[in-house]
Amino acid sequence: MKDLRNIAIIAHVDHGKTTLVDEMLRQSGVFRANQEVAERALDSGDLERERGITILAKNTAVNWHGTKINIVDTPGHADFGGEVERVLKMVDGVLLLVDAAEGPMPQTRFVLSRALELGHRVIVVINKIDRPDQRVLEVVDEVLELLLDLDATDEQLDSPMLFCSGRQGTASYSPDTPGTDLTPLFETILSYIPAPKCDAGQPLQMLVSSLDYNDFVGRIAIGRVERGVVRQNMEVNVCNYHDQGAAHKKAKIVSLYEFSGLTRVPVTECAAGDIVAVSGIPDITIGDTICAPAAVEPLPFVRISAPTIEMTFSVNDSPFAGREGKFVTSRQIRARLERETIKDVSLHVREVENATDSFAVAGRGEMHLSILIETMRREGYEFQVSPPRVLMHEEEGKLMEPIERLVADVPSESVGAVIEKLGSRKGELLEMTPVGSRVRATFLVPSRGLFGYRSEFLTDTRGEGIMASVFECYAPFKGELSRRASGSLVAFETGEAVAYGLWNAQERGPLFIGPGTPVYGGMIVGSSPKGEDIAVNVCRKKQLTNMRAAGSDEALRLVPPRTMSLEQCLEFMADDELLEVTPKSLRLRKRLLDHAARMRALKGGKEK
Repeated sequence: MKDLRNIAIIAHVDHGKTTLVDEMLRQSGVFRANQEVAERALDSGDLERERGITILAKNTAVNWHGTKINIVDTPGHADFGGEVERVLKMVDGVLLLVDAAEGPMPQTRFVLSRALELGHRVIVVINKIDRPDQRVLEVVDEVLELLLDLDATDEQLDSPMLFCSGRQGTASYSPDTPGTDLTPLFETILSYIPAPKCDAGQPLQMLVSSLDYNDFVGRIAIGRVERGVVRQNMEVNVCNYHDQGAAHKKAKIVSLYEFSGLTRVPVTECAAGDIVAVSGIPDITIGDTICAPAAVEPLPFVRISAPTIEMTFSVNDSPFAGREGKFVTSRQIRARLERETIKDVSLHVREVENATDSFAVAGRGEMHLSILIETMRREGYEFQVSPPRVLMHEEEGKLMEPIERLVADVPSESVGAVIEKLGSRKGELLEMTPVGSRVRATFLVPSRGLFGYRSEFLTDTRGEGIMASVFECYAPFKGELSRRASGSLVAFETGEAVAYGLWNAQERGPLFIGPGTPVYGGMIVGSSPKGEDIAVNVCRKKQLTNMRAAGSDEALRLVPPRTMSLEQCLEFMADDELLEVTPKSLRLRKRLLDHAARMRALKGGKEK
């Protein structure tokens, strides 16, 4: 296989992977000269476009002077690390993208360590060299330190280095000479990344590394043909390395596709080394091996890291239930969650005991679960979710909890506040490095200590701080943590919020709603700076009399309400609160809506 290369692009979130792939597609002739193409063409989901992040690994292919290059664009966010671990099995080398100003970040470390363990060749690409705050030479040293730190081999330490601007579509071999196009990048890929070492003469063997789903053909398995030839309408056996006692399933490959540009092209056969998609095998899952019936030999596969965070999704039972959603029953919610687990292997769903309409959904982080919640509400689902909680387990009689490695890049005057806040959340400072006028600090923090911290962090650093975390290990439980310092302003009665009631309530704390908002008893309408909940009547109208005093009818001055995003709502929730999610609204509420019942539970010291 001399005319084929398989590469993955790995990097921290927002270091420019998808933008660079756009330019590779454009310069290799995938798009016509006059073709209108959306920016970041591979980020096909609405959420991916809005947030500027890649959530699912994408496959594409370009042709450069007769050589086909299969490219896998991987997510940079730690919560989608399950995607990265799988796709690295499909490739023979990686492009490591590093931002010329930020340098290597936690996720860079995470994905690079996985690639080095697999023995992949690495091409280091210093991207965004056109940034005004770039520090190319320092970043080159930081990348070499990272490679040393991760025990790279001599060959991996001697990796070629290129200097790119993904936005301008240029690459060069030296930071001092500006490039004109991406030719140096393509040539380095062809000369440095090896062609797949595969034997087309052996019986078929293909490892499924990724899944797609289509309502017409069902599951579509994506993977690399390790040996042999795969053909349309071929009879195959499906087996799994971690479940070798199970009976092998017989199946038939109905359709076969290879990747070309942004599309899948139907083909009749593909030889070893190529990345292909097959449909027609109903229960296939990630980690399965498709084999020729004459030689059933499963391939070993990396087990996906276990989830660290769990939330409860349940049917909405608030007084406003069913008003705004299209899919509201437990059967519809269950079917949607089960469909998500087909594509997302790092998501686990189980039914909650003694509750027919609740599901425990476990994922790799808050971002992972919030993306699922946002996707479902856009599809018309209505449900409610509990605050996130970490998943602990016991080892040798000790309670173990997940720990995250957090890197905070902050202005030097804010570093004291960040260290103090993370210290109170059981964070342990590992190292501090000055980077120009900023400081980069690395901490080990319990996952639960990061709940609700992001908004505080942005306040403490005046919006200039950058923080990123990645799962590090399990460690003994570090003791109790207070969830949040503030209390909630809770609506006392059902009705419509009016200006007079809000004017009285705003003295107690910042409000989340404005006049005209429908409310119900037990709904949270604001935040109380005191550490306790306060019941407020936002529906209260001014009593009108025929006596008038000078100035009494002046306009009531209302402070604009604080509009909460989905992530901010998840961060704000206390343990006795829920978030009602509908296609149109996000409403925070108490688990116990009745004020008297809440007071009784509080006195009894037991939360529902």
